[in-house]
Amino acid sequence: MTTSNPLLHITDLPPFEQITPDQVEPALDQLLSNNREAVAAALKTPRPSWQTIITPLDEAGDQLSRSWSPVSHLNSVRNNPELREVYEKCLPKLSEFSTWFSQHPGLFQAYKNLAESSESATYSTAQKKMLENTLRDFRLSGVDLPKTDKQRFAQIQQRLSELSNRFSNNVLDATQSWNKLITDETELQGLPQSALDSAQAAAKAGDQDGWLFTLDFPSFQPVITYADNRALRQEVYTAFVTRASDQGPNAGHWDNATLMEEILALREEKAALLGFASYAHYSVERKMARSPEEVIQFLEDLAQRAHPQALQEYTELQAYAAEQGVDHLQPWDVGYYSEKLRQARYSISQEELRPWFPAPRVIEGLFKVAGKLFDIEIKVDPQVRTWHADAQYYQVLRQGQPLAGFYLDLYAREGKRGGAWMADCRNRRRTAEDQIQLPVAFLTCNFTAPVNNQPSLLTHNEVTTLFHEFGHGLHHMLTQIDVSDVAGINGVAWDAVELPSQFMENFCWEREGLDIITGHITTGEPLPQALFEKMLAARNFQSAMQLMRQLEFSLFDFRLHLELKKPDVINIQTLLDEVRQQVSVVPTADFNRFQNSFSHIFAGGYAAGYYSYKWAEVLSADAFSAFEEEGIFNPETGQRFCREILEKGGSQDAMELFINFRGREPKVDALLRHSGIAG
Repeated sequence: MTTSNPLLHITDLPPFEQITPDQVEPALDQLLSNNREAVAAALKTPRPSWQTIITPLDEAGDQLSRSWSPVSHLNSVRNNPELREVYEKCLPKLSEFSTWFSQHPGLFQAYKNLAESSESATYSTAQKKMLENTLRDFRLSGVDLPKTDKQRFAQIQQRLSELSNRFSNNVLDATQSWNKLITDETELQGLPQSALDSAQAAAKAGDQDGWLFTLDFPSFQPVITYADNRALRQEVYTAFVTRASDQGPNAGHWDNATLMEEILALREEKAALLGFASYAHYSVERKMARSPEEVIQFLEDLAQRAHPQALQEYTELQAYAAEQGVDHLQPWDVGYYSEKLRQARYSISQEELRPWFPAPRVIEGLFKVAGKLFDIEIKVDPQVRTWHADAQYYQVLRQGQPLAGFYLDLYAREGKRGGAWMADCRNRRRTAEDQIQLPVAFLTCNFTAPVNNQPSLLTHNEVTTLFHEFGHGLHHMLTQIDVSDVAGINGVAWDAVELPSQFMENFCWEREGLDIITGHITTGEPLPQALFEKMLAARNFQSAMQLMRQLEFSLFDFRLHLELKKPDVINIQTLLDEVRQQVSVVPTADFNRFQNSFSHIFAGGYAAGYYSYKWAEVLSADAFSAFEEEGIFNPETGQRFCREILEKGGSQDAMELFINFRGREPKVDALLRHSGIAG
């Protein structure tokens, strides 16, 4: 089995067409064993050095990472019962190994000795930063704990890994379990043709007549935004906000309530074992923010600045809805009447913009924008086999020389986790043979799939999402750091990791950028100036309301991990209600169980870190203001951003890199200006 297992022999790109679920566990067992042997061999070396300790461990770790990354990716984009079962079986093994490695006293001592050795004077900035981070992470993994506490810490890590995966599966199952078939077209008045076409295609795929709607975002969003049928909006909204909970049409099925309780309790216990006052205190150890108090102050300051404007925006929406005969605005009415008000005020909608954003044109334009900014060229490689016909592989080159590669998988489908993300397939690193291994990324979105042999027409929101994820990809792919633990996004403070992604979104709002990424589906003409001016005018429509919504999520997450010592379903809900009372201006239905599908903090990496989106937006807005001052496509500014931010990865502190690019510390002014908030 092991000799023919493709997961054990990945020398280049993953052979997706050869990977089967039965190969996963044997490959993982073998590679974990190899890594343990590499640790034992490194610790026996008579002459400890970077070459005899770090290099062999990096080699073994890279083989493990390159085998597991395609498995993890397939679990997200081609999920099925067989793969899910083996994936869940493997998670405890990975967790157990990770804890064993990071609590290994011999390894900890070996890394300390290297950091204090005479050889360390010759180390590069990246090598020194890697050692500094690793020693910190040893301590944050309990390497100094007594034996019984170490064992308990390991149990907690393993259990948290299992619970997070179960949480994610419950959200996926709850999302995919609900659908609604409508056979009377009069019930669908107001819906744009693109949504009707997709719903009809979904019904046809299931051998049904009519229009089939699901809780996947490309299906849910048009209903809640455009459907004149208020009862339909209420039904779809209710199903969406009660996923994986004790409420709604599937109440009690896939309920994440007890998982949330256990996840929070275990995180609190883990932080206490390490001597932290809360999990929030533990979390900020790896972030730019210096303390929980600084995070809370940052969020509450933004809330104070934006709240009066948000309240005014909501009051205007209520008044508009009342003019339309709706005196009591319900949560399932907010998106619908907001879109009506936007249309009335600016005569523009996301749907109206779709014809100018055919997916092939947008992708081509995205690559041109990146090329102008960072002197790169991107070419599709049709020879590379992928996991689905929708996915393609691309090469990134500079002056003909390869820099990186990435897979792009744009469209929603059954068995694919919702949302959009970038993940690493392979890291940049210097190998034991002194060769440079080039990085490869996975870029995944969930846009509406092409229908009737026509290319998918994207909304402007979807275009900004694509640019956002590509920004993460550029951070991973354009790194010039050869120490894998601080190359690309590795080692970057979590509250700075969104800087390149949010930075890239800005080009979707610039005339010079839109001239490159737009082209009408029939004429090929770029976005007309009149539409562009309407789009700009509408850009900050309800921006304060949107900001308050993000602050609601951020404060809930952070206070959840700062204050709750004995979490249960009731006090989780009570805290969320309290945060909403403080910052929300939009009413919420009593049955809303948003927290039960808050995957970012319960199944992702954002626990006590959701605030990072806003923190990094301060950085990205300020960074982009340099381009506003010096020229949107100024090659020198682009090269400086590439050199100081993208290429350096996590090899230096994020604040230090920002100052190197901007010449000063970040200011909040640009974020408020870009958001149209007077505060």
